[in-house]
Amino acid sequence: MFNTALYQQIDTEVFEEIVDKSPSFWVLFSKEEFRSVIANCNNSSTPGPDKLSWSHLKTVLKYNECLTNIINIVNTYIDLGYWPAYFKRSTMIIIPKLNKQSYDSSKLFRLIVLLNMLGKLIEKVIGKRLQFQIASNDFIHPS
Repeated sequence: MFNTALYQQIDTEVFEEIVDKSPSFWVLFSKEEFRSVIANCNNSSTPGPDKLSWSHLKTVLKYNECLTNIINIVNTYIDLGYWPAYFKRSTMIIIPKLNKQSYDSSKLFRLIVLLNMLGKLIEKVIGKRLQFQIASNDFIHPS
C-alpha cells in the first residue's frame, strides 16, 4: 500500500536540500567547441536533405573565416531564440525488414530520419554545452 504521508515527507526533505543557484548566462560559442564536436563526427554518416556530409563540414570549418561566420549565425539564433525551418527539414528513409514483402504494418519496416548536417552540428554543440553546464553546476539533484 502506498503511504502518502511518508511520500510527502520525503518529497519535502528533497526540496529543502535544494540550494538556490544564481542565474547563469549563456556564453557565446567558441571555435574550440565546434572543432571538438566535429572532430568526433563519423565521416560515414548518410547525408541529410542538404546533401552535406561530415567530411564536407570538416573541410569547410577548417577555414577560420567560415567557422567564424557560422558561429556568429548560431550565436544570433541563440540571442533571438530562433531555430530556422531549414534545420527542421528532414528526409525519411524506409528500410524493409528481411523476408517481408509488404508495408501493411509498421512492424514490417524501419524508418531512418536524416536531418541537415549543419543543424545536427549545432545541436551537438548545444548539447555538449548543456551537459557541461549541468554537470559543473550540480543542476541535477542526486536523488
